Amino acid sequence: MSALTRLTHRMARRRPPRPRSDRPRSDGQSSARRRLPRRTVRLRMTLLYGGLFGLSGAALLGITYVLVHNAIAAQPPPALSVSEAGADPGPVPGQPPRDGQGSLETLADQAREAMAGQIADIMHQLLVQSGIALALMLAVSIVPGWIVAGRMLRPLRTITAAAQEISATSLHQRLALGGPSDELKELGDTIDGLLGRLEASFGAQRRFVANASHELRTPLARQRALGQVALSDPEATVESLWQAHEHILAAGAQQERLIEALLTLARGQAGIEVRRPFDLAEIAREAVDARAAEADLRTVTFRTSASTAVALGHRPLAERLVANLVDNALRHNIPHGEVRVTAGTVEGRAVLTVSNTGPPVPPEDVDRLFQPFQRLGATRAARTEGLGLGLSIVQAIAHAHDAGLTASARPGGGLTVTVAFPGTNEPASPARSRPPSSAR
Repeated sequence: MSALTRLTHRMARRRPPRPRSDRPRSDGQSSARRRLPRRTVRLRMTLLYGGLFGLSGAALLGITYVLVHNAIAAQPPPALSVSEAGADPGPVPGQPPRDGQGSLETLADQAREAMAGQIADIMHQLLVQSGIALALMLAVSIVPGWIVAGRMLRPLRTITAAAQEISATSLHQRLALGGPSDELKELGDTIDGLLGRLEASFGAQRRFVANASHELRTPLARQRALGQVALSDPEATVESLWQAHEHILAAGAQQERLIEALLTLARGQAGIEVRRPFDLAEIAREAVDARAAEADLRTVTFRTSASTAVALGHRPLAERLVANLVDNALRHNIPHGEVRVTAGTVEGRAVLTVSNTGPPVPPEDVDRLFQPFQRLGATRAARTEGLGLGLSIVQAIAHAHDAGLTASARPGGGLTVTVAFPGTNEPASPARSRPPSSAR
């Protein structure tokens, strides 16, 4: 053997064994893992169907076996007479002689034993053949069980495939399941409704972000323009700078009001955890009294009718709701118009109604008035009073209180808004009427 060969064998003997974790698994283990079927719902339903069929078949065969056995056992043994038994066979070698009666009894015992053995053989054959038939039918039932389970789960596969394809940019798609009105179709319709609500929510969120960005950008641009004009004036005086700063502060105050309104809107949409009783009529009277001077300046008359109306909820948010409704009725009115504020208890609920005269409101535009930053007949360039969030805040607070909110245009002009809060004896429940969208 050469030196090179001896060196190779020596290095091979010194090589450490490979760690156990690096050793490849045996082909049997890997192939066994690959052969194991995935535990799908269809497989579980198929096995469940087969198991139920096997248990039912076994129970049926057991009952049949018991009934057949009892029916055979209830039959009386056959009676043997001398004529049926035949002549006396005579004495048996090695046994003492017996009379005719003893021979007859011996024949009867032998007949009973033979019949019992025959019955046992028949029952054993019945049990074995029934077991074989049950096993065959159990094996055959797996195939139709697999097919039936697949057909029943086909809508579920459709729902899964569609849900995987739908994203935030394709919320307009719907499952639109057909077939009988069963639980799976109800699930599909529920998911379609959820997708519709998500689509509306995403759209409203995009519009809200765009509108809020525009509303916040306007006072910022105004502040910047005022500051630049004041600084670029070479002949600026203390009085001109003072006026510029006053305008800048006014724009900042408008920003603060807008941010506060946005926070109130977000708080109303978040819901209420702790509810306490409050008198809605008292809040309505306080709101009307606080705006009496403004109503005189606008030549608007208040018509108030308020009786005790105890509601459950968050009093500060309810105060903001009432204040926004009264302010909206005052600002969007006509000279020598009126505002009617009614509060009371109707069918156990605290109901507030605010109605005002004013410009005609198209009925198809009522819902649009409750959307953020929407104003009737006013653009952002020529805006009216307010921030465009009043009625959207009213809607959010009403939703937070599980209160019903309805709005309708008055025939002679103006708007009527009704809010029905849950009473103290009524559990919080979803709003009874579909509220409009958001602000005027």
